Order: sequence, then structure tokens, then C-alpha cells
Amino acid sequence: MTIKHNPPTATNSDTPVSEPMEATRRAMCEVINAEPGSREYLEMKHGQVWDTTELQQDFTIQGFAAPFVIATHKATGQHGALMFQHRPRFYFCFQAT
Repeated sequence: MTIKHNPPTATNSDTPVSEPMEATRRAMCEVINAEPGSREYLEMKHGQVWDTTELQQDFTIQGFAAPFVIATHKATGQHGALMFQHRPRFYFCFQAT
């Protein structure tokens, strides 16, 4: 008897991610990183932007699943998600849940 094992597709999770969600997430990464924006562009488009050092100062990070970061804002205690681009690495669009 052969047992087929499908490992999780999210690198930080023990729970498999559904294929439709994974495909959507990967497509979003491609779009975001196809023409990465400067900090100024991202600020105009999304409001506040953080680099990695600023993110660590303002948030406690619970997990990553590109292009999303699950985090808690230290000053307010709000839980939510941010988006990020890879190069240059900027985080933006914090949405409290």
C-alpha cells in the first residue's frame, strides 16, 4: 500500500493551503514584484510604508505567506496583515482584522 503525502504549500504552516488560494497568492506576488515600486510610489498608492527595521519596531510578526505578513501593531495591539514587495523590501497596506 502506498500512502501519498502532500506537504503544506505555505512554508510557515503545518496546514496545507488550498490550491485556489495558493494560485491567487502566487499571482499577486508576480504582479507586486514585476515592477516593484519606490518608497515614494508606495506611499502615494498605499499610505504608510515600512522598511524591515521600521516593521520590526512597529509590529510583532506572526507569519509570512508572500505577499502577506500577519502581524500585531505594538502601539495599538491591533492584529492584521500587511503586504510586501521583495526588492526593495517594503511593507505596506496594513489592514487591521
